[in-house]
Amino acid sequence: MQDTEAIETARAEAVARLRALREALSARLVERDAAIDGALAALVAGQHVLLLGPPGTAKSLLARLLCEGIADATFFGRLLTRFTTPEELFGPLDLAALEAGRYERLVEGYLPTAHVAFLDEVFKASSAILNALLTLLNERKFHNGVAAHDVPLLCLVGASNEVPDEAGLAALYDRFLARFWIEPVTEQRGFYRMLRGEGETEPLPRLGLGDLAILRQAALAIPLEDETLELLFRLRRDLDKRGVFVSDRRYRQILDYLRAQALLSGRDRVDDEIFATVDAALWSDPDEIDAVRDAVGEVLSGYDQDAAALVARGREVVSFAQRRWDTPEEEARALVEAHAKLTRLLSEAERLERLAGARGRVTSNVREARETLAQMVSTLVAEAF
Repeated sequence: MQDTEAIETARAEAVARLRALREALSARLVERDAAIDGALAALVAGQHVLLLGPPGTAKSLLARLLCEGIADATFFGRLLTRFTTPEELFGPLDLAALEAGRYERLVEGYLPTAHVAFLDEVFKASSAILNALLTLLNERKFHNGVAAHDVPLLCLVGASNEVPDEAGLAALYDRFLARFWIEPVTEQRGFYRMLRGEGETEPLPRLGLGDLAILRQAALAIPLEDETLELLFRLRRDLDKRGVFVSDRRYRQILDYLRAQALLSGRDRVDDEIFATVDAALWSDPDEIDAVRDAVGEVLSGYDQDAAALVARGREVVSFAQRRWDTPEEEARALVEAHAKLTRLLSEAERLERLAGARGRVTSNVREARETLAQMVSTLVAEAF
C-alpha cells in the first residue's frame, strides 16, 4: 500500500511540475500555447519537434526555454550551415584511437551525449551530418567507429525558416512528429505583452530526468479506447481522399503523443479536445494545415457522413434486389443476398449510433439513418414473404 501511495505521490508531483513549466512558458511566449503544449507532449512521448516559420518568431527562444526546463539533463545546441562539420555536432576525432587504427570520436559534451538538443536551420547541414542524424533520431544510436552506441536523447527540437524541398531531406523531415508553423504575434493584447517583455523575469520551473521517466509511464498508462482508434481510422480515410499522405509509423507515434497531451491537460483519457491536437502530427506542407484541420473537425463533429454513406449503399442493395429477374430462383437468391447485406449495414449504423452517443455527439442524423436501414430490411422481408 505504501509503495502504491509513493508512486501516486511521485506521479502527481511530476505532473504538477510539468504543468508549472507549461504555465511559465506560456507566460513568456506570446501566442505560442499550441507549440508549447505540443513540444512538452513530444518530450514526454520521446518524440521530436520541428518549429517552422519566418525569422524572428521566437522559434529559437521556445526551443532554448524547453531545454532549460529540464534540470539535470545534458543540453546541446547548434546553428547549422552548409559549412558545419561533423566534428561540431558529434565531437572531434580521438587522436589516440586514430594512432591505434580506430576511427572514433570524442563525443562527451556533443550531440551523442545530450538528453535534449536544439538544431537551428536543421536542414542546411551536409549529407554526412544528415545521415548520422537520421539514425540518431530514429534509432537513438550513434555509430562511433565500428560500434553503435545507444544515446540518451529524449527530444530534439529542430527549427527552420522553410519546409525542405529536396527529396533527400524527406526522411529527416519525417522524423519530426510534431510540426508547428509559427506566425508573428497578431493580437493587440499579445503584441503589447511581447513589447513589454511580460513574464521574462519569472523563474522557470524545471523538470528532472526522473520526472520525465515517471511522466512517460503515466502517459503510457492512459488507455487507448476503441473510439479513439475509430476516429484515427476515419481521419486517415478522410486525409487519403484529400491527398494528404501520412506514414504508418507516424500513426503509431501519434497515439503516444495524444496520451502525453492528455496527461499534460490533466485528463485520464484522449477525449475530443485532446484528439483535436493531432493536426500538428499530420501535415507535411503548410499548405495542408487547413485541409488537415478541416478533416479533424469533420471526424469530431459526428458520424453523419458515414451514416449517409450506409443509407446510400442500402438503397443500392434494394435497387439490386428489386430489379427484374429471369426466374423465381434468381429473384429468391437476390433477396437473400440483399437481406444479408442490409442486415450488415444496419449493424454498422447501430454501432455508429453507439459511438456517437458515447462521445457526446449529436446523434439525430445517425439515428435517422439507422431507422431508414431498419425500414429497408422490414420492407425487403415483407416482399420476400
